[in-house]
Amino acid sequence: MDFQITWFVLWGVLWAVYFMLDGFVLGAGMLHRFLGKNDTDRRVIINTFGPVWDGNEVWLITAGGATFAAFPTTYALMFSYLYTALLLLLFSLIVRGVCFELRGKMESDSLKGVWDTTIVVASFLPALLFGVAFGNIFQGLPMDAAGYHGTFFSLLNPFGLLTGVLFVLLFMVHGALYLTVKTEGDLSARALATANRLWPVLLVVAAVFLIAVYPATRLYDNYLRVPLLLAVPLLAVASLLAIRINTAKGKLLTAFAASCLTILLVVATGIIGLFPNLIPSSLDPAASLTIYNSSSSQYTLKIMTAVALIFVPIVIAYKIWVYRVFRAKVTSQDVLEDEHSY
Repeated sequence: MDFQITWFVLWGVLWAVYFMLDGFVLGAGMLHRFLGKNDTDRRVIINTFGPVWDGNEVWLITAGGATFAAFPTTYALMFSYLYTALLLLLFSLIVRGVCFELRGKMESDSLKGVWDTTIVVASFLPALLFGVAFGNIFQGLPMDAAGYHGTFFSLLNPFGLLTGVLFVLLFMVHGALYLTVKTEGDLSARALATANRLWPVLLVVAAVFLIAVYPATRLYDNYLRVPLLLAVPLLAVASLLAIRINTAKGKLLTAFAASCLTILLVVATGIIGLFPNLIPSSLDPAASLTIYNSSSSQYTLKIMTAVALIFVPIVIAYKIWVYRVFRAKVTSQDVLEDEHSY
């Protein structure tokens, strides 16, 4: 059994699930101040994801942990080469969590306004930085046997920024659809209208991204080598179109499910294109970090696989239970009556 391939697949699944789950929290956070016309609306928005947002972060920690344990060389060099960007990402996620917990404890409207603005910024930055990071990984980092030859600002190249914008729009549409199904009345209607306005922009950016991938990266090589794999990006396009079709029909839960599927398939498209690379080199292909030259020993991967087979199903079952428990819509009456709400 090729445990490197097994853990590459699991690594991709962890990132895809994280972006699907935390994506709607990041999206709702970015829209928080704009959709919430008053303090009650904003409390409702935070309470739609309040019971689940920190649990979603477990998938990010697991993805990082899996990288560290399965591909330690990639983990070490990634955190060295992308240190500034990852540090900004970490600070943004920390500040966002602090905002969620402390905003409701402020008595002053002006202080609440500061926290509201911070939530927007601290939700936007991770979405953008995740996209920029993956965009640069897709096209390859300027590294060779002597090390990394780029800077933080060299990451802000056209393709990296394009991928960042794609992630931001994906999460904003995802978050708007989540709020549409989790709220009622005017707030739900505003969220739906926002999703409908953002969707055409997302479609254009996604089309530009698919075109830009060819000259900027080698992601299409695997698809040209195995044409059957083209089903994945084609399904991603189909699910993106299904979002608009279902919102037009008023099938809001189905539209949100299509958004979830879109994010999963978009990430899968990138991961499949990377294989067997984890971080390709734009200077010297021999310096690329792959699942073979940066992995742990076969024995370590074997033990990790056994542990994953036991605990991953438990985590999935727990997440399903949590979302089932908190499946009800959140209303203004709920947050006004519950003194422990956000």
